[in-house]
Amino acid sequence: MSIWGKIVGGAAGFALGGPIGAFLGAMAGHAVDRLRSEPEEGTDNTKQITFTIGVIVLGAKMAKADGVVTKDEVAAFKQVFRIPPEEMKNVGRLFDRARQDAEGFEPYAHQINRTFKDNPAVLEELLNGLFHIAKADGTVSPEEVVFLQRVAEIFDFSDVQWDRLHASNLGPDKCDPYRILGVQRDDSDKDVKAAHRKLVIENHPDKLVAQGMPQEFVDLANEKLAAINAAYDQIKQLRS
Repeated sequence: MSIWGKIVGGAAGFALGGPIGAFLGAMAGHAVDRLRSEPEEGTDNTKQITFTIGVIVLGAKMAKADGVVTKDEVAAFKQVFRIPPEEMKNVGRLFDRARQDAEGFEPYAHQINRTFKDNPAVLEELLNGLFHIAKADGTVSPEEVVFLQRVAEIFDFSDVQWDRLHASNLGPDKCDPYRILGVQRDDSDKDVKAAHRKLVIENHPDKLVAQGMPQEFVDLANEKLAAINAAYDQIKQLRS
């Protein structure tokens, strides 16, 4: 069964546990009999389901944070995940259920953080996906920024990490290589090199592959790694 088949059927609901498991369990219906065959929490497959449902739930609730869900935001969600046509209606049911209101997103974010606390790259890719959805209608509301920042706090991101993510996604200097690496212009070459190396290690796509993340986010990670390396090369050229 594909990842989408497992998710839309609710087959992993009780195996996952927590608010994400409850969310899936409520949608399970006829799939209950398959629960016992699902992997225990902590396996790559279960982590993949946790991650995917996390994007669906948090993305839907963030889109509702400013009181309205636009067609552009729904389209952006579909861009984040290349959903098979035969599963589009079922995934839409999950999205619609989650976006009924913007309340109660924190428990989902906490469960995701517990699952991926040792892999900040996964959490960062999820947050970048949420930024992508927030920007889809051409404007990011203050309510959506508050939502994103709260998710970042739950993910235990520092103020420096938040500033880097916010600037790279929304700031007027989002193409500034120093912002992309999260360093200052007067930092030493050694510090810049260390920051670059740390980001490369944390955001290497192989980490996402090892965690069983959806291919869409592995592709995004490849693009992000290319941007990190390009920023470092640009800084070296500027300083040469």
